[in-house]
Amino acid sequence: MRKGGPRKEGNYTNPCLTMHQPWASLLVYGIKRIEGRSWPAPIRGRLWIHAASKVPEESTIKAMEDFYREIYAVNGITDIKFPEHYPVSRLLGCVEVVGCLTCEELVQWEALPEGVRLEGQTDFCWLCEQPKKLLVPFEMRGFQRVYNLEKKIYEAAVRGLVPVDSPAPVKFLLPNPRDPFSLKPGSIAASFQDSKASALEKSSSLSAAIAGARAAATQFSKDQNIRTNTILNNTPDSTSTETQMIYIDDDRIPSGNLKEGSIEANSASNQSDSVEEEGSSSRSQPPARLKQDTGAPSKIFAAALRGLKPS
Repeated sequence: MRKGGPRKEGNYTNPCLTMHQPWASLLVYGIKRIEGRSWPAPIRGRLWIHAASKVPEESTIKAMEDFYREIYAVNGITDIKFPEHYPVSRLLGCVEVVGCLTCEELVQWEALPEGVRLEGQTDFCWLCEQPKKLLVPFEMRGFQRVYNLEKKIYEAAVRGLVPVDSPAPVKFLLPNPRDPFSLKPGSIAASFQDSKASALEKSSSLSAAIAGARAAATQFSKDQNIRTNTILNNTPDSTSTETQMIYIDDDRIPSGNLKEGSIEANSASNQSDSVEEEGSSSRSQPPARLKQDTGAPSKIFAAALRGLKPS
């Protein structure tokens, strides 16, 4: 087990990442082992996972659960316990980011189970281990890309973590165990030069599940394009992009490890990491029949921050 605080390249102490549901809970429950992004992981070590405010549609949840059923079945694993709820606007738990590879490198890494290699669907794949969840998810707002948790939130959350019984935990071996950043893009590519990884055979049901999962992720790409165009069209020419603060719905936050084009790279270059998500979208979604939970009441959260038991 890798111990110690987060190892990072940037200025992060308690790094957190906001993700859409159902991807966020699937990662915290250890079902999802690869977090896909269009940019390489800036940290190693503990990464807190926060669920964005958008309530997931039933079709999206079904598509992603079907995807993981199929890729686990490739390795003979059929008993997967999916989350009963997919709460939004909540801090859910954490994972350990132990490395980052390109999609091509992950697919060719034959030491990994085929199901893990099938998870690689984006430019960069963050390799995650040791998921832990919060017994009581904390209500909070998220931000773009990787950001630091407030100290009070971190101190309350770290006391409520419990281990997760993952369906098939994976250990990603570091090229240099003394260097936490040794498993990075290009670090294992040399080992593939003289050998070709066996092609991953895909059944019709697996191919359909992959297509469905990609379609589920694409919905956020469409939302982002519409939202970006609206902002550009309504921004006065005289307004400086360096000083203007834009509050924007969190649909633009990347939704997981399936290809969504270049949303993340474009949004990262055009917006500050500190731009807040807008927490109103969940209120506009019909709650009926959706697998979601309201999470912790605000008084429980407040009591946790004070280090007291909720009344």
